[in-house]
Amino acid sequence: MKAVVVFRIDRRSGVATYLQIVRQVEQALRMGALVAGDRLPTAAQVAADTKVNPNTTLKAYRELERGGLAEVRQGAGTFITRSLAPAQEGPDSPLRSSLVQWLDEARTQGLSGQEVTALFRSAHAAVYPPDAEG
Repeated sequence: MKAVVVFRIDRRSGVATYLQIVRQVEQALRMGALVAGDRLPTAAQVAADTKVNPNTTLKAYRELERGGLAEVRQGAGTFITRSLAPAQEGPDSPLRSSLVQWLDEARTQGLSGQEVTALFRSAHAAVYPPDAEG
């Protein structure tokens, strides 16, 4: 099975680990990286990849289930039930294509992943000031 989502846990962020998992799934849904029917990694897989207690992942998956984004199918796993991506923002959307093109250019210019992330965060903060988020 291909890895549909790879969780990155930032232990210094101050955000609860289970919420980081929930937010990463939500972001993948918004970006179209996850779609209805996709299977999430098992709690054991997440634990092996991130060194997070499997119960933390299960808590995150229960939260996703409560939000109507995932469902647990006994013996089969946890599956995405709906997308958060607007129709025009799917995997082949012009906006996503522009972003991928920009990322390719950044790589060509020699920027590392960390440098691209820092640049994105700076630009994001300028366009979406933290005090304006709701």
